Amino acid sequence: MGSAAAIYYARAGLALSHYDARAHLVVARRIFDSLMPGWQQIGAVWLPFPHLLNMVPVQVDAWYRTGASGIAISVMAMTVGAWALASLIIRRTESIAGGAAAAALLLANPNVLYFQSTPMTEPLLFGTTLLAVALTGDWVDRGAAGWPRAAGLALVAACMTRYEAWPVCGGLLLLALAVLFRRGTPFRVALLAVSRLAAYPAVAVALFLFNSRWTVGAWFVSGGFFVAENDALGRPLLAWDQVREGVYRLSGPALVWPAYAAAVLIAWMFARSRARASLVLVLALVGAAALPWYAYVAGHPFRIRYSVPLVVACAALVGTGIGLLPRSLRAGAAVAAVAAALWQVSPLDRSAPVIAESQRDAQNLVGRQTVTDYLVAHHDGRPIMMSMGSLAHYMHDLSREGFDIHDFLHEGNGEIWIAAMQYGPRGYVTWVALEERAEGGDAVFQRSRQSSRFLEGFARVAEGGGVALYRATTQSFSAPAHDF
Repeated sequence: MGSAAAIYYARAGLALSHYDARAHLVVARRIFDSLMPGWQQIGAVWLPFPHLLNMVPVQVDAWYRTGASGIAISVMAMTVGAWALASLIIRRTESIAGGAAAAALLLANPNVLYFQSTPMTEPLLFGTTLLAVALTGDWVDRGAAGWPRAAGLALVAACMTRYEAWPVCGGLLLLALAVLFRRGTPFRVALLAVSRLAAYPAVAVALFLFNSRWTVGAWFVSGGFFVAENDALGRPLLAWDQVREGVYRLSGPALVWPAYAAAVLIAWMFARSRARASLVLVLALVGAAALPWYAYVAGHPFRIRYSVPLVVACAALVGTGIGLLPRSLRAGAAVAAVAAALWQVSPLDRSAPVIAESQRDAQNLVGRQTVTDYLVAHHDGRPIMMSMGSLAHYMHDLSREGFDIHDFLHEGNGEIWIAAMQYGPRGYVTWVALEERAEGGDAVFQRSRQSSRFLEGFARVAEGGGVALYRATTQSFSAPAHDF
């Protein structure tokens, strides 16, 4: 089903429509294809696991330009996630109907199905978090004896994929502790066992923070990549309303309301049955709401896709709830839940909210063709200064015209980039491309606003789609101008 959907969206020209889909391909590619290839290209804003998985396959030009390798990773991740979710439910409730309903609800949502048909990192988040919950449940049910290698490595993969996994991981650890305590394990023994599980993601996060420090000089990059323009800025209740609104728009009440009821049923079963207490671990998936809520409170613009992890959580909750019903009701409830979900949203709906949002850059893509045409006609092989933080997707667009990542001077080029930003690009590059509109303009544009001499010796030669292209005059490409 996932492969068929991937082919469907690729033929519709939607596989790479989201600018982040192309940007993730660029980040994976640049680890080897760069002016300064190496570990420092892994970056410090996006988490590294998706790019490490794709860094070798994406060096194949055809897979890079079409996103094929990234899409294959997404499809495989969702396959693992659907299996893990169904397995978790069937093993603990002996309900094939509950497991099948959970998998069907997961893959029938057009927003989830579209994501798994792209090189975006959300499918890997879904797969790794669902796997982590299932494997943690297995470990807890075995008495939490020894080091939980499988569950720990799944948590590492999740926490190194997207930040939504961090609160999910925290919730999973607390719920695992609660399950052990519920089953009569002495608190100190339970705490020690969960500490062993927590060690895996803790080490992974520590390594990421050290890498961030080595790469960009900051332990954690928490700002500078968006303009605080959300009405929920500093208003937690409004931010929560936006998160909730996102879930309803993505799936409709036919999935959300049963998820509420299922959550109550799961909590009741935790209090009633020690044997099935580990099903409460599914509630950890709701922790994914913490990240968009925090982002909106900080002023981040509303993005409907930030609520998609909660659609996955709802599917898991409903499937688990069906598994806890009396045997005579399970099959009917499963059919009703899936039918209601399909009535509200069509699996291959091209107008689904995430698909509509992913095409926000479509008009700019057309407008940037003027800049592309000029570059193709006049590029002399010398480097182009371009912020990967804002224009990575455009770098990928230019790959269709034969441009590689090593044709660009970007943030991953360390001291060269820093010097060009501080003293101006003269002497470092012949070309400068900057984003003037999106999110208030990129770092290069902001620097040019701060210093009137930043682009001295460069002439504006093309513009379109929010991007302006500057070309150095013959006289200016000599030595860096370090006088301002």
